[in-house]
Amino acid sequence: MAAVRARRMNVPLRRVAYACGLMFFALLAALNHVQAFRADGLRADPRDPRLRIERLDRPRGDLLTREGRLIATSRRTSGPYSHRRHYPAGRVFAAVTGHVSLNGARGVELAGEAVLTGQDPRVRARSLVGGGDVDGAPQTGTIRLTIDAAVQRAAYRGLRAAGRRGAVAALDPATGAILALASYPTYNPNRYATFDPARLERVERRLGAAPGTPLLNRALQRTYPPGAAFQIVTAAAALGRGGHTPLTKVSVPAGAPGSPTACSGTRMALARAFAASCGTAFGRLGAELRPGVLREQAEGFGFNAGDLTVPLRVAPSVYPARLDRAGSAPAAIGRGGVRATPLGLAMTAAAVANGGALMRPYLVQEVRLADGTSVEGARVAQYRRPISLGVAGELAAMLAEAARPGGAAENVALPGVEVAAMGSPAAPMTGPLGPAAFGERILGLAEPPVAGAHGRAGAVPPPVVPSRTVASDVVGSGVVGSDVVAPESAPSVLVAFAPADRPVIATAVVLEAPAGPYDPRKEAAATARVARAVLEAVL
Repeated sequence: MAAVRARRMNVPLRRVAYACGLMFFALLAALNHVQAFRADGLRADPRDPRLRIERLDRPRGDLLTREGRLIATSRRTSGPYSHRRHYPAGRVFAAVTGHVSLNGARGVELAGEAVLTGQDPRVRARSLVGGGDVDGAPQTGTIRLTIDAAVQRAAYRGLRAAGRRGAVAALDPATGAILALASYPTYNPNRYATFDPARLERVERRLGAAPGTPLLNRALQRTYPPGAAFQIVTAAAALGRGGHTPLTKVSVPAGAPGSPTACSGTRMALARAFAASCGTAFGRLGAELRPGVLREQAEGFGFNAGDLTVPLRVAPSVYPARLDRAGSAPAAIGRGGVRATPLGLAMTAAAVANGGALMRPYLVQEVRLADGTSVEGARVAQYRRPISLGVAGELAAMLAEAARPGGAAENVALPGVEVAAMGSPAAPMTGPLGPAAFGERILGLAEPPVAGAHGRAGAVPPPVVPSRTVASDVVGSGVVGSDVVAPESAPSVLVAFAPADRPVIATAVVLEAPAGPYDPRKEAAATARVARAVLEAVL
């Protein structure tokens, strides 16, 4: 009987033991899950006081321009933390550096935090091999950026002089190195260096609600209707996939919305229509191309790609997925839902300047330790090849013609240097620029193509009603409603590279629409002034 009672008592004990064992293994699994999959998130949790210690209680690595100019450093100070971040050039480089504060970081300060605080495994490993800590603190990495101080300053000053919201992006076409990223209005990152929580809260609240959103990096994070600059993509599609040459005669319907006065309303060579930025000609081209060709060409230049980081995240440039013929007409001139970041526009110009090879843009030139040991170098790589070498040469010649006297971008010309450029023409434009108004009017006005004029013959099918959902409704972008973009609400855009025969810089300038009266000549001149200053800083 005793044995029976003992066996009966062992049953619940075994169950308790099994339950305890299962809970132990569940706890072990949860612990491993946290360590393996949630470690990065926990380390980045702003509630962790160790983050503030790493950021503020020890010196962070410096941020330098490509020439070695100091643009962010740590200074020893008194107070609750031993070091305060300092930005010598403040506003000029704020779009790149970002800032560090009690509540977090942004910009390169955030993207490079692991390197700057010495927590990056490569920095820690090299630090140990090279002798360990320095003055009792872990070694940190200094980040040398690709930013050219002279180009960045020229871009910032140009935007400030224009007095308008806007952005500038500039690249080395051969490597993809980013030479400038300027955004206006901007802010002074030194304001975030305070250790007073109440004062920091006031700074964050004031800048967060400030007109013009100064914390927004427009060069990377805002998209705009590219306007005439997108005609580079349309011309590339016509030359590379549409059977055209620069001498092919194209129809230039007269009297349609978006037609500069330089366009005659008859037929002219593609190169001439491009140089004059005849929107009706390129609207017609967009409608004539085989369905999907223009979208494929745009994606070749990086549109609709959501994977681009430099290492700062870049908002994707957008070309609508499905457009009918009437919807393709405004899209071909950079309207009708087409949107691009200033960096994306600079990449388009850079691909043409580099013989058709689009290089992946990058911002970090080198990472070094305090003892001079190099941890990481620049990664130069091709991103896409949207056009052939031959098409790139034809486009470069057409862009150079557009920057000569009488061209749409003549204002950007520099003495002694041939510039290649395209932008909004300095000519009156009338009517709304949207799928319904532009596409149907273009197709209605267009005459049937002459056999052989485009390398093929055939009649133009009757116009169709476009979808009213092809355009995005983005606040402050120049798009109003779903299918109308009036010229006075659209930004002024210019892309350029120089010298035209051996380019060393490609740039894009975007100025948002003015608050007062819209004058296309003044708009073209304003963007050209900024672009000239940027190009001259290199040339």
